[in-house]
Amino acid sequence: MNRYPEISDHGLIGDLQTAALVSTDGTIDWFCFPRFDSPSVFASLLDADKGGHFKISPQASGCESKQLYFPDSAMLITRFMTEDGVGEVMDFMPIAPMHGTDRHRLVRVITVVRGTMTFVVDVKPRFDYGRAKHTLEVTDHGYVFRSGQTHLTLNPTGDRDLSVGQHDGYTVERIGDDLRMTITLQQGQSAGTMLETMGGHPRRISQAEVDKLTGDTTTFWRNWLGQTTYRGRWREMVSRSAMTLKLMTYAPTGALVAAPTAGLPEQVGGERNWDYRYTWIRDASFSVYALLGLGYAGEAAAFGQWVRDRVIEQSQNGDTANGESPLRIMYRVDGSSDLTEETLDHFEGWRGSRPVRIGNGAAGQLQLDIYGEALDAIARIDSQGLQVAYKGWRAVAGIIDWLCDHWNQPDEGIWETRGGRKDFTYGRMQSWVALDRAIRLAEGRGRPADINRWRTERDAIYEQVMTKGWNDNRKAFTQHYDTDVLDSSLLMMPLMGFVSPFDPMWLATLDAMKSELVSDSLVYRYNPSASPDGLAGGEGTFSLCTFWYVDALARSGRLSDAELVMEKMHTYANHLGLYSEEISVTGKQLGNFPQAFSHLSLINAAINLDYQLDHGAGDVEPVLARAGGLIPAT
Repeated sequence: MNRYPEISDHGLIGDLQTAALVSTDGTIDWFCFPRFDSPSVFASLLDADKGGHFKISPQASGCESKQLYFPDSAMLITRFMTEDGVGEVMDFMPIAPMHGTDRHRLVRVITVVRGTMTFVVDVKPRFDYGRAKHTLEVTDHGYVFRSGQTHLTLNPTGDRDLSVGQHDGYTVERIGDDLRMTITLQQGQSAGTMLETMGGHPRRISQAEVDKLTGDTTTFWRNWLGQTTYRGRWREMVSRSAMTLKLMTYAPTGALVAAPTAGLPEQVGGERNWDYRYTWIRDASFSVYALLGLGYAGEAAAFGQWVRDRVIEQSQNGDTANGESPLRIMYRVDGSSDLTEETLDHFEGWRGSRPVRIGNGAAGQLQLDIYGEALDAIARIDSQGLQVAYKGWRAVAGIIDWLCDHWNQPDEGIWETRGGRKDFTYGRMQSWVALDRAIRLAEGRGRPADINRWRTERDAIYEQVMTKGWNDNRKAFTQHYDTDVLDSSLLMMPLMGFVSPFDPMWLATLDAMKSELVSDSLVYRYNPSASPDGLAGGEGTFSLCTFWYVDALARSGRLSDAELVMEKMHTYANHLGLYSEEISVTGKQLGNFPQAFSHLSLINAAINLDYQLDHGAGDVEPVLARAGGLIPAT
């Protein structure tokens, strides 16, 4: 394997508070604790020398490796085939408690299933993104890697002598303050460790405890997956996407991170390298439809409540009277909003892709589309039985009143460009969605609201988009009012009910996108060279946009085309069914991995296309009703 593995050569494990990436050569090369957005302790994915890793791999060179998930679970198995035998490493994280905790467990079990094999175990933590030094303590019962007030405890299984030196069938080496173990196992034998963050004094782990952790974790995932009501086509892909989203959810608050990683590039060697370990209002909102469509009402309600909490907090703490936006576009998983961006100049980046950024400088941008996405999510949850309470409605009404005053201004747009504010068509369209859904909620629930004003502003937005957003020369809706550049975010226009999927203006736009933005079924966001976004370099196609394209084709009656694009898109998934943010021109995955938006849009496209293949193109509203069950009122 190269110095840096392919982004796609990884599986994801997690405990619903943090997560780790495991490469196909048995290396944990990304792991942060105690939360997704905490500093890393293993980050060789971003710097092979300074990032740190936890690697278990055969001593023999030239082995073949394969990865799979234990069926219907997030238990990852990496198998190694050598001339001497076949072995495997099972990796998983037992589910953390529902409250936030500093203690997280990562279990790794080596088993030789055929022949005899020697494995090498390298544990090289690098705390705080490789910026903090650490010490190693060797005890009779295990090892402690300590850095300041944080530490990792390595608890071994079995009763082997753990002292440094040569032993019968294995060797323990201390390399500075890192650890290397070499162990030979025969068919049927196993050995394992449990790495525990803030785990205290080491202790030996019995086989019975390992078996219980394995059984409990498997049962959790199978029980959770068993709750889905989805029985349609592409069930395996949908199930894996659902579990991937669950792995990226911070259970104590219900917040969904955009990705568990930071700094993976949109172009190899380029500067488009962002930190996605935060919760975007947009992602959380779109997740509601996907989860409701799969029958996960509880998770959908949790995400919806997280969004509502941010709405209420900002209405109480913000300064909307002076024009301040009533919502930030992204937050940390605990709801805080300090996302100051900095660069890790000591990291070389994945395959030289610099700078490596942590935090996110786009957090303070004005992106008007988030209000439409948030209100659509709140309306969908309301339609399933979870009504907006008094404080929540007051906050919602305050946002809509603010939007009435501020929708007609330039913003940075959905793609978080750094090339200045524009009159983005997508932002105006979603402002219409926000007002439309708020009006429906107020009228349907009899809530107090300035309905006449809301309706006037909604209609004004509609007329503006249909006249200024439409470019008569291009015969298409365009990215913003002063350009002829196409933008695939506008694939959402019929999906959000802004235009009919059979409107001639929309069908012309769809045809224009097909000729300019679509490459062998894959869809680009826009053309950066034609619409400068303030950043150097190009990018790949966006998986999110490709799945939006599937949905838009289906609703416009092009079901055969939609089904073919869906099937082709599945060939770009990695060996485990995971997607990053983008696909390169050579079919390789680019950007942070795995990416929530990609998997959310896959689920939505699969649900909607499956329904329309059975019932005909057009309306998909019965999908949520078919998912079954109302969300209990709270």
